[in-house]
Amino acid sequence: MKFFHVLLALTMFSPLWPFDLNRNPAPGDPFIIVNKANNKLAFIDDNKVQFIVPAGTGKSNELTPEGLFTVKVKAVNPYYRKKDIPGGDPRNPLGTRWIGFDAKGTDGRIYGVHGTNQPWTVGKYVSQGCIRLKKEDVEKLYQRVPIGTKILVTTSSKSFLQLGKENRAIK
Repeated sequence: MKFFHVLLALTMFSPLWPFDLNRNPAPGDPFIIVNKANNKLAFIDDNKVQFIVPAGTGKSNELTPEGLFTVKVKAVNPYYRKKDIPGGDPRNPLGTRWIGFDAKGTDGRIYGVHGTNQPWTVGKYVSQGCIRLKKEDVEKLYQRVPIGTKILVTTSSKSFLQLGKENRAIK
């Protein structure tokens, strides 16, 4: 039995071990990039940029946190706690979908990618920190993003292809 444990330990830390636990995302994994420089969101999957859509971000640069985060929560017709507006209500500013991530040590219920009841604001600097998408774009993204997906929020002059490669989502 000791031999098995030694062999397992040697293979896990060997360059031949197929799983690198520190590589997240791994090439081919779903990955979201939000670039505040041009207010666009890219969805990467299967080693390529699948689509790019306009996104609304914070009114000021510091409102939408930058960094590499993890999707923690997903919700259909999310409830808007701040103003006690139920999901599905046309007054709800979160729209039909919520993809929450753990920015600033939160649990996925404070910062998120979501729809909006004001589609004319998408592509502009208007939010209190979240990332707004048009209804059809957030619904398409929602279907393809599992909990645990990484999301990079940045301000960059680099292309989404370059950012995807640098963050190991594209080979």
